[in-house]
Amino acid sequence: MVLTCRKCGYKKPLVGEKIVVKQEKPSPGGKNVAAIVESEESPLPTTSDVMCPACGHNEAKWWTVQTRSADEPMTQFFRCVKCGHTWREYA
Repeated sequence: MVLTCRKCGYKKPLVGEKIVVKQEKPSPGGKNVAAIVESEESPLPTTSDVMCPACGHNEAKWWTVQTRSADEPMTQFFRCVKCGHTWREYA
């Protein structure tokens, strides 16, 4: 199996790595698709400074994405380690 960047074409063979992929479907009429990839080699960072709005647990994995124009701050996404709920916060 090979992980390939759609933008630059870089390819990385996945040999002996555990990969978890979450594919989010585009919104109706939209073309945005996000794939969150986490491996044992490069796990997503975890924070205990947030509270899950779904279950109240205080530990979540997080990542940032530039969802608005370049002069706007990044959007920070969180995924609860207990229930798996995903939410975003704007900086």
